[in-house]
Amino acid sequence: MILLALLLQTAPVEEPVAPYLQSPANAGATPIADDGVWRAFHRREGVTRIVDRFVARNLADPRIGDTFKGQDLVRLRRVLGEQFCYLLGGGCTYTGRSMKDAHKDMGLQSADMGALVENLQWAMRAEGVPFFAQNRLLAKLAPMKRHIVER
Repeated sequence: MILLALLLQTAPVEEPVAPYLQSPANAGATPIADDGVWRAFHRREGVTRIVDRFVARNLADPRIGDTFKGQDLVRLRRVLGEQFCYLLGGGCTYTGRSMKDAHKDMGLQSADMGALVENLQWAMRAEGVPFFAQNRLLAKLAPMKRHIVER
């Protein structure tokens, strides 16, 4: 019982953020209507594994790891999971900020975005997501670059 109490006290928690308008439009694209793509990602459990691998890979990546220092990783994992689930037609609600607001003043460059995409592709391959399904998600994410890259 004491051990459980200690674990609960030290578990990372999501940090509060300033209020913002929650909207499905904040996800940056509309969901994919093909249920086969959602199944190819192994549904919610697969998306969770992909997000966990993706975040861990980004943190360890010397090209972009510093970008994630000081960020709320609990929130990051949650909203990425929601966004991917929403975009893949998994029936989730995206509660995060818009891409422009979420990445404001981060100073992200095209090379940073390239590293992120490589790391996402690696995480999807590690989950065994077929290439056609990977491309469907990447096609939804690619136009968001203009809202994320600042220089």
